[in-house]
Amino acid sequence: MSFVSLLPEVIAEAAALNTVYFPSVESTVPFVDRNLTKDSSPLSFKFYNKDEVVFGKKMRDWLKFSVVYWHTFKGSGLDPFGAPTLPASRDWDVIDLSEATASKKEILTSCIKRVDAAFEFFVKLGVDYYAFHDRDIAPELSTIESTNDLLDAVTDYLLIKQKDTGVKLLWGTANLFSHPRYANGGATNPDFRVFAYAAAQVKKAIELTIKLGGSGYVFWGGREGYMSLLNTNVRKELDHLAALFKLAIAHKNALGAPELSFFIEPKPKEPTKHQYDYDAQTVIGFLRTYGLENDFKTNIEPNHTTLAGHAYEHDIVFSAAYDILGSIDCNTGDENLGWDTDQFLMDEKKATLVMLQVLKIGGLTTGGLNFDCKVRRESTDVEDIFIAHIGSMDVFARGLIQAAYILQSGKLQALVDSRYKTWNSEEALKVERGESSFGVLEAFVKNLDVTGQSLKGVPSSGKQ
Repeated sequence: MSFVSLLPEVIAEAAALNTVYFPSVESTVPFVDRNLTKDSSPLSFKFYNKDEVVFGKKMRDWLKFSVVYWHTFKGSGLDPFGAPTLPASRDWDVIDLSEATASKKEILTSCIKRVDAAFEFFVKLGVDYYAFHDRDIAPELSTIESTNDLLDAVTDYLLIKQKDTGVKLLWGTANLFSHPRYANGGATNPDFRVFAYAAAQVKKAIELTIKLGGSGYVFWGGREGYMSLLNTNVRKELDHLAALFKLAIAHKNALGAPELSFFIEPKPKEPTKHQYDYDAQTVIGFLRTYGLENDFKTNIEPNHTTLAGHAYEHDIVFSAAYDILGSIDCNTGDENLGWDTDQFLMDEKKATLVMLQVLKIGGLTTGGLNFDCKVRRESTDVEDIFIAHIGSMDVFARGLIQAAYILQSGKLQALVDSRYKTWNSEEALKVERGESSFGVLEAFVKNLDVTGQSLKGVPSSGKQ
């Protein structure tokens, strides 16, 4: 039997069990007005009031919170130095079942239980969106046919749950980094057969994203880079990466879904020594080199930005400046650690700097604030998943309120405008229009000397 044909039986059995996966959270997490009552419960919002209007929109529409499937429902607490710590407190399978030890029905049941746990969490937390890799919702099996059959069955059920709850898919993606075949990359692999498999996997993941009504699709090239330049043809690999992207564009258009947004998620390193989509500026250069600048935006993860040696908001600012900011994986790292720790942001200042950019561009139309974050392996209580999300959602709500105040006051923008005011002169505007020359500028400087306006004095203060 196919997985799709088994689905009705498995759904019926799961419904009969009516398992509650988060019993300590009995209903939707409430908003408690901090000005009216003192509530110290970590299971309530103090700032995130989803229907409150800020800067012309509801909080939920500015923030567009999304929960990730991978860390939240597949995170095991495994690290390089220790075994998983979290599965014992989860009533769903954090670790996938294997074809070697489980039947088709058992494998499908495991996936369906995880879907039920996920949607119970989404509804109780009160978020509108979620995101997944293909291998989060269903494991890879022995053949591509059986793998895709399982994906079809699980996404049929995801579609049912979406219709029942109103929770929507923000974006989907394909995991082209975990399987051993991708040790040397997916699209940039030196073996054409691996490139072909990656293309087939992306093809299916795009189809599933469209099936579930996702507004975006993310490309994260975790192994699209190099470990050694001695054995790497970097130009060939980048050409192949661009080729995969062009195939993806053609496929979504063939499916009648040109509106599906494609996002590239920059990261400088880890697991490779150097990743080709190093940061936002690198992505901009890559897209323009290969004629892809009109087909892709960025999905910025600030933890990746800081790994590249930049300020937390750097890639968000650059993406917004060049009109390619599409979505944000709203996590953070640890300044004392040199790797991607995927922590929940609890820093109001950083949240404010992020939301300042989101407000300036009018919001994230096809993206959102996606919690690519995980509880620590020491946080073994299942309710800790709620506490972590609630805390960070409140922080971003505070950031939204502060960013709106900054924009409404106009003081920061006035300071910036003042720094660049000399660029409003006709001579300066000609430079921006490409209508000036070195000779004209030399004459301009000579005239400054004559009129006593030479640049020998103290520069204007940046007020920083």
